[in-house]
Amino acid sequence: MSEAMKGDFYQRMRSEIREWLLSKTGKGYKWSEYLLLAPDLFHLLVKLAIDKDVPSSEKAKIAGALAYFVSPIDLVPEALFGPMGYLDDVALAAYVINSTMKTCDPAVVTKHWAGEQDVLDLVQQIVDVAAEMLGNKLWDKLKKIVN
Repeated sequence: MSEAMKGDFYQRMRSEIREWLLSKTGKGYKWSEYLLLAPDLFHLLVKLAIDKDVPSSEKAKIAGALAYFVSPIDLVPEALFGPMGYLDDVALAAYVINSTMKTCDPAVVTKHWAGEQDVLDLVQQIVDVAAEMLGNKLWDKLKKIVN
């Protein structure tokens, strides 16, 4: 990994997840498709945080989700669980992005999406399976953080 990549949270996260999913431990992981979205969801949150068309109330939630993403201390810490620890970050990001799509034009979200799939569908899919992915108690705690 290059020195520039070591300092780039987005690239470091992408690399860690990819390497883990290719490892013996990560092969066949049930939620791998959502883990792979973590870097793109982080990127989207950053773009939404600076978009003038996103209301301040949503920017506060977005800032909270970004802080949660980069914090070494969260409900499922990456330091203990490895890249699998990004699942709660993915679920929280989807929850916040879903909220943003409800308060402003979804086109604001789609214009910043760097991923290949339809972001509107992906966000809804993640929100729909978040309780199964994380467990009801953890999912409820995450939603309380935002609300």
